[in-house]
Amino acid sequence: MAPSVAIVEDDLALRSGLSRGLREEEFEVCLSVTSGTALLRGLKDPSPDVFVIDIGLPDVDGRDLCLALRARGVHAPVLLLTARAGITDRLSGFHAGADDYLPKPFHFEELVLRLRALLRRSGQAAEPPPGLRLNPAAHEARCGDRGVGLTPTEFRLLAALLARRGEVVRRHSLIAAAWPSGAIVHDNTLDAYVVRLRRKLDGIGQASVITTVRGVGYSVV
Repeated sequence: MAPSVAIVEDDLALRSGLSRGLREEEFEVCLSVTSGTALLRGLKDPSPDVFVIDIGLPDVDGRDLCLALRARGVHAPVLLLTARAGITDRLSGFHAGADDYLPKPFHFEELVLRLRALLRRSGQAAEPPPGLRLNPAAHEARCGDRGVGLTPTEFRLLAALLARRGEVVRRHSLIAAAWPSGAIVHDNTLDAYVVRLRRKLDGIGQASVITTVRGVGYSVV
C-alpha cells in the first residue's frame, strides 16, 4: 500500500509541485492544504503516515501546528519546511515534536529520501487522548463545547504537556517548547505560567489536569 502524506504549504506552485512529484513517487497525497486550520479540519482516522508542514503558514506557525498534532495523539512523522536555517529555528522545530527539518530551497529527491527514511523509523500511532483539544490558529483549548483563549506561550506549554500525556516533562523541556526563540527563562517564570494556565483551564473544568512533580517538572494526567 502506498504511504499517505499530508502537505501543508501556502505557496501554490510549491504545493502543486510537491503533490504531483510525490504521486509520481508512489505516495498517496491524502491532504494538500494551505493552512493549519484546513489540515485540522480535514484530518480523518487513521491519520496520514507522514506530514510535510511549512513553518511560515498564513494562520499559524508550523511548529505550533506540530505541537497541536502531537497533543491530539498523532505520532506520524512530521517534516518541517522553512526558509529559516538557523540553529535556533531547527532546535525549536524538534522541541515542537517534528522529526526532521528541511531548509528551502531544497532538492525534491532529498525530500523524498527523507520522507522514506522517516516512514522506515515510524511506529504505530497512539490513540488520541481524551478531553482537551487544541486549536493552534486561535490559540484556544477546548473541552467539549467549552473553550478558553490562551497566549501563544501558554498554548505551546499546554501542547508540550499534552503531547507527552502521562509522562513527567522536565522543566528544561517545557521551557524549550514554550519559548522557541531560545530566550533565557527561569523556573519561577515557568511556574507562574503554569499557575495562569491552570486558572484558565479551570474555566472549562480542567484545572486539575496539570500536576506538579516537585523538583522535576509537570505532567498531564
